[in-house]
Amino acid sequence: MALYCAGDIQGCAQAFEQLLTHIGFSPSRDTLILLGDLVNRGPDSTAVLRRCMALEGSVQVILGNHDLHLLAVALGVRAPSRHDTLNELLAHPHRQAMLDWLRRQPLARQALHGGGELLLVHAGVLPQWSGAQTLHLAGEVQAALSSTQWPDFLGQMYGDLPNAWSEHLQGANRLRVIVNALTRLRFCSSAGEMDFSSSESASAPPAGLIPWFDVPTRLTRGQLIAFGHWSTLGWMNRPDLLSLDTGCVWGGSLSAVRFGATLAEREHLQVPCPQAQRPGQR
Repeated sequence: MALYCAGDIQGCAQAFEQLLTHIGFSPSRDTLILLGDLVNRGPDSTAVLRRCMALEGSVQVILGNHDLHLLAVALGVRAPSRHDTLNELLAHPHRQAMLDWLRRQPLARQALHGGGELLLVHAGVLPQWSGAQTLHLAGEVQAALSSTQWPDFLGQMYGDLPNAWSEHLQGANRLRVIVNALTRLRFCSSAGEMDFSSSESASAPPAGLIPWFDVPTRLTRGQLIAFGHWSTLGWMNRPDLLSLDTGCVWGGSLSAVRFGATLAEREHLQVPCPQAQRPGQR
């Protein structure tokens, strides 16, 4: 049995199929965890979702900002972006089944492998959160999305404020901070105040900000975290950090990691992707 995780697919179904073939993925033996942004910007989000649904169990997913955007657009609580490629999915006769499946997926997962713990998120983890707290807070959002009140949740989900975590947050503000951290975070202050104005490389942070994973007091330091979301960051392999968004939809590659006997044993695997959007179209 092999454990894999892979970065943002964003509707690039052809690249997804090529990756499954390239890694020799066996649904009966292997587990593949996808790090969010399954849909949008690429040419065939429908095929990506249907493939994931068909492989459910062996393929596990977490939600990214584009997946949440799809749900919000489908409900009419969010206007489509001019760069969206969701019309075919939204007009599909099995649209509701796909949306219902998607909204029941978590925003974070944990995988136990070779005596170690792997935390998987789409974007980032606030410095005040431990791994266990991250999973608990992601569960609060999953419960809201899975409930009959999920349209109300999506209607209040968007916004940049509050931009920092507090245990005293409640209701929509609490859930918004959790969603923003797990699906949008790149840069923050040393105190964990989030910034959403920049998507540049980690080597050129805005003044007063640092990449979330470089905050010295981060409670998850030393715990392996895999994430996507940051295509300008690209592939990064540190002892406690894996960055796996290598710009598939922008004409880069779709990246995956195969873990060996332990989480420290890693093989980087990737397939090239046809360009579906020009860089800068965000």
